[in-house]
Amino acid sequence: MDIPNKWREQFPHALIEQQAIGESRADVFRLRQDSGADLFLKAEPLIEWGELADEIERLRWLRQVDLPAPIVLDELTENHRHWLLMTALPGQDLASVNTLSAAQIIDILATALRTLHQIPLALCPFDHALEQRIAVAQEHVSAGLVDETDFDDERLGRSATDVFAELISTQPKAHDLVVAHGDACLPNFMAADGRFSGFIDCGRLGISDRYQDLALAARSIERNLGPAWVKPFFELYGVEPDEQRMKFYCLLDEFF
Repeated sequence: MDIPNKWREQFPHALIEQQAIGESRADVFRLRQDSGADLFLKAEPLIEWGELADEIERLRWLRQVDLPAPIVLDELTENHRHWLLMTALPGQDLASVNTLSAAQIIDILATALRTLHQIPLALCPFDHALEQRIAVAQEHVSAGLVDETDFDDERLGRSATDVFAELISTQPKAHDLVVAHGDACLPNFMAADGRFSGFIDCGRLGISDRYQDLALAARSIERNLGPAWVKPFFELYGVEPDEQRMKFYCLLDEFF
């Protein structure tokens, strides 16, 4: 991947390493400098359903409300791709960290989500209402963007059209709106020195149902730490799990 000329000239001796963790459609690179802090580059093709412009807006907003997130240093368009240059957060993501116990990881994740969810809705300019997300899911199905081979195990072998029909028929009647991360999996939360150090991959942040985050967090905990840790997570977060909404928001995630 050729990075933009401007940044090659700005960081001529940096080591650029492509990152593999996460399921984002964007390409992510760590830029290691001989002197100075590491930086990150993120790039995606200039397509109608790109999320990088959304992420840039949301990273800037998170800093405005004093929540930890990478600082946007620069952005540009080159070679039919949108590029972001940002600071690196300290520490490791909660899926990769090997210095924390499962109990510590659960505590950090629950605390980070509680903090984000307590932000007053009036401060957040990003609306991810369910009707809007379903409309985008439908567009993704129609455009052939849904990877049916990446469905969760219980849906493997089904078509995107079939799964979308299930989504429509199982919409929850209860809604509890918060400022949600939108992709609250363990790789998208950072920790350093045993404490939460920031949010990453924030392109889907916006006002949404609380279970948009809780469902994906619980699924990520089950996969990374084991099913026994889901109950302690909900106890620390402070709600009783709603199984129907958890299932629905995991189903919705199949289309993104």
